[in-house]
Amino acid sequence: MDRQQEFVLRTVEERDIRFIRLWFTDVLGVLKSVAVAPAELEQAFGEGIGFDGSAIEGLTRVYEADMIAKPDPTTFQILPWRGDRHGTARMFCDILTPDGEPALADPRNVLKRALARASDKGFTFYTHPEVEFYLFEQMSGPNAPLVPVDTGGYFDHLARGSTHDFRRAAISMLESMGISVEYSHHEAGPGQNEIDLRYADALTTADNLMTFRTVVKEVALEQGVFATFMPKPLADHPGSGMHTHVSLFEGDRNAFHEPGAQFELSKTGRQFIAGLLVHAAEVTAVTNQYVNSYKRLWGGAEAPSYVCWGHNNRSALVRVPMYKPGKGNSSRIEYRGIDSAANPYLAFAVMLAAGLKGIEEGYDLPDATEDDVWELTDAERRALGITPLPQNLDAAIAIMERSELVAETLGEHVFRYVLANKRQEWDAYRAQVTPYELHRFLQFL
Repeated sequence: MDRQQEFVLRTVEERDIRFIRLWFTDVLGVLKSVAVAPAELEQAFGEGIGFDGSAIEGLTRVYEADMIAKPDPTTFQILPWRGDRHGTARMFCDILTPDGEPALADPRNVLKRALARASDKGFTFYTHPEVEFYLFEQMSGPNAPLVPVDTGGYFDHLARGSTHDFRRAAISMLESMGISVEYSHHEAGPGQNEIDLRYADALTTADNLMTFRTVVKEVALEQGVFATFMPKPLADHPGSGMHTHVSLFEGDRNAFHEPGAQFELSKTGRQFIAGLLVHAAEVTAVTNQYVNSYKRLWGGAEAPSYVCWGHNNRSALVRVPMYKPGKGNSSRIEYRGIDSAANPYLAFAVMLAAGLKGIEEGYDLPDATEDDVWELTDAERRALGITPLPQNLDAAIAIMERSELVAETLGEHVFRYVLANKRQEWDAYRAQVTPYELHRFLQFL
């Protein structure tokens, strides 16, 4: 037993922890949980906890049902909303096969494989997500209209606003669990908020994001409202994205930084951006995995609908911020396509794979776009070589299906499951007769 496992066992005893929740996600990024008693924890560290993997979305097939959840002691945290006495803690798990091998369909393992590939090239992948979400009043019924908790806008300070209290409570809870927050503010939509997590390695960030979503929903329940990470809940207001700042480090050196270069961006950084642009359409079904995601991508309000990059251009898919010129460790890239409902393990894996491909193949970076891409005509965009992202889930699936990069990164099992699941979602979506159609055509036709 290693020191971290001993620390967990000692803390459980000293803090009177009665339940330890073992967390992992299915392929879509839905959090799963199984609770064990303290007496079972030492065995869980040694052997893991067996469960029926075929009952979890995309994890395995019926005839391969036996799976093992093995807790990662470095992720141990006490859940602050469960009370001080007889408390509850959580740990994230790695999913293994009965012979102890990492399960190919475990999203956490998919990201670990991508990070190992980067590590083989001497890189550590860091991420910093800006997470947007909406807060609504509790609905009186399934067809009741959505009522935002306020009418505020971007950076608004609302006197005695409920979202101030909400963000303060959520951030306090996150920081009590060791999850550092950098910024928080009201976003552009009514009832829309943003909380930015501090930079961390991508695996830690992905774990933190799963905890973040749970904390936000718990605080919302405590305050009598509900929170949603749905990409576009309101047709006439901005969607919720998860703009993610990324960088590669070689030891303590930021591989994206080069003093004196344009935007102080190194050749490695330029090739990483080029990889993101070349493969952007291929990874979109992963970074934007729901039919609703495309209402955000093509809904205006600075959503990144077109494949291009720029410096401080908030209509571009990739942006190169330059807030701290001359400070090497701050050089980074902002990928603006991903939304708040993505599975962070899979999304970070394909983003990293795309960027590494650009470095490996020496992709050339096209000229930056400083125009508002939305204001250009189709002809002007074509002349500049600016192509659109997929306009709906069906188009994104078709492009992903032909992608060797996504298939290799996700692995055959996850790749095939995502394709099958998203085809089912699209077929169910397009079969609906929507309120728009009834309003527009029922009496007219």
